[in-house]
Amino acid sequence: MKSWSALRDQLGSVRGVYLAPDRVERRDDAHHHDDVVLLLHGFFQTRNIWAVMEERLRADGYGVLSFHLGGLLRRFNTHPIDRLAALVANKVESLSARHGLSKLHIIGHSKGGLIARRYVQDFGGENRVRSIVTLGTPHHGTPTAALGVMLMGMGALPTSARELMPSSPMIRRLAEDQSLVSLTSVYSPEDLVCPYWCSVLHPAEGQRPMRNVEVRGVGHSQLVWDPAVYVAVREALDRARRPA
Repeated sequence: MKSWSALRDQLGSVRGVYLAPDRVERRDDAHHHDDVVLLLHGFFQTRNIWAVMEERLRADGYGVLSFHLGGLLRRFNTHPIDRLAALVANKVESLSARHGLSKLHIIGHSKGGLIARRYVQDFGGENRVRSIVTLGTPHHGTPTAALGVMLMGMGALPTSARELMPSSPMIRRLAEDQSLVSLTSVYSPEDLVCPYWCSVLHPAEGQRPMRNVEVRGVGHSQLVWDPAVYVAVREALDRARRPA
């Protein structure tokens, strides 16, 4: 039973995330809140993984959005990162035109954090995003992406798995990011999918505001529902709301 629990903490619940239909309740009230948070899930995940985080954020007075990112079987997040960054840009602009949504925060889990960064870097997000908080995101790529490449037929299927490899063109492009949006990376030494050294940010002097937050004893998927991680997320959001 312990081994099954540990596997769930690293990869997420098979029944609750992978096999369950889309359980996210559609709401159109996000623009009524002073602070709006967009949740972006990771590679081969569905947005069901955000159920606990979304509930906590709503209880704390945030407007919450999550987008269906499509992918394998039209539900698992496998599309290329730039394609998804463009999708996020289009959806945010549509919401802005329809509801007057102006600024938002983004919380990205794993690959979702890279989508958020690309959105800010080259797809107009710098004018829309107040802050980015990433959870177990491979800012420097992760060697475990090789498993994703194999899972996707060694490149036979269109996928973003190769983009998550260390030193991929995508990872090198992200390293050139010069935007001024604050970025907080939350990581765990016990994350086996994205080892902590893949998530730790190394800002150069004078570069955009970046912070690293370490949490202990938390698996990769567990980062989205662990209480200590949520405390770190709230602190990052509160910091972004305060005047510089």
